[in-house]
Amino acid sequence: MKIKVTKVDPEQMKPKPEDESQLGFGKIFADYFFIVEYDREKGWHNASIEPLRPLSLDPAAMCLHYGQEIFEGMKAYRGKNGSIYLFRPEENINRMNRSAKRLCMAQIDNDLFMEGLKKLVLLEKDWIPRGAGTSLYIRPTMIATEPALGVHPSGQYIFYIIAGPVGAYYPEGFSPTKIYVSEKYVRAAQGGVGDCKAAGNYAASLYAGQEALEMGYTQVLWLDARERKYVEEVGTSNIFFVIGDDLITPPLSGSILPGVTRDSVIRLAKSWGVNVREERLSMDEILSSSADGTLKEAFASGTAAVVSPVGQIYYRGSEYIIGDGSTGPLTEKLYNEILQIQYGEKEDPFGWRVKIS
Repeated sequence: MKIKVTKVDPEQMKPKPEDESQLGFGKIFADYFFIVEYDREKGWHNASIEPLRPLSLDPAAMCLHYGQEIFEGMKAYRGKNGSIYLFRPEENINRMNRSAKRLCMAQIDNDLFMEGLKKLVLLEKDWIPRGAGTSLYIRPTMIATEPALGVHPSGQYIFYIIAGPVGAYYPEGFSPTKIYVSEKYVRAAQGGVGDCKAAGNYAASLYAGQEALEMGYTQVLWLDARERKYVEEVGTSNIFFVIGDDLITPPLSGSILPGVTRDSVIRLAKSWGVNVREERLSMDEILSSSADGTLKEAFASGTAAVVSPVGQIYYRGSEYIIGDGSTGPLTEKLYNEILQIQYGEKEDPFGWRVKIS
């Protein structure tokens, strides 16, 4: 499918940020977006890259009523030599199509997704920041647009990709965060859509997340829906604990998002000889290991923050310090290694880095 490109009038191009230390996350958007339409008769059609604009939706568009909305999170990186890289984009494309299948949405052709992604990033290459730890954040999204009421899969969709320059996801940067364990609320249950990157999962997390923020905590550590006993995810990320000499993370049981960074962490750690265990881990086990001194580190992993150290957990009215409260050596090593691969500063033994310019 040919992708039509409509250039922005030079006079209408947005000013680019001058101070990259003030980028923040998700507040600035570049000049263009990629968009393609779908309906049952035509399939995917009208692929274009055009000036970023508001979408026009019928008030009865099914995404507004029945939640058929999915998305991905990706980044483009500028290397020191001016090269531009993506990180494991095929994994994000495959995961988005798995999400689409689970929500009875149209699956997008992998080649069309990749072509639109690369063309958009290259068109927006001047928006990719140069500072350490900065990148161009990329948000592919699909929404149901058929104007109809009545619970059934939509027959029409829009897939689009927007992008914008970002700095650190958390205001504290790569410093230990404080997380709040929620027993009252749950993010997802087995058999639901917790393993999809569906918009509704994030809506369901907002209330507990707001409570945590009001108490001074950065994110919520979610427990399983059945027993409220086993750790699952933290905020928008997967969670890892270093207990003794083992790196432990919850298994992908159907209620946990299979993170691309999660998989990268596991594969890297195993390549270094770390004993990685994907198994259920209860709060009782975490507190016991905290008490006997074997709980050494904890961190979250995700595209936005890459690896984020956890220094403190709040649970049932008490605070528990992880290790000595500082960033642990394995956490820091994983963070640096992934970043160096992403920015083209180190060998990529896994073939994760995709150079597009």
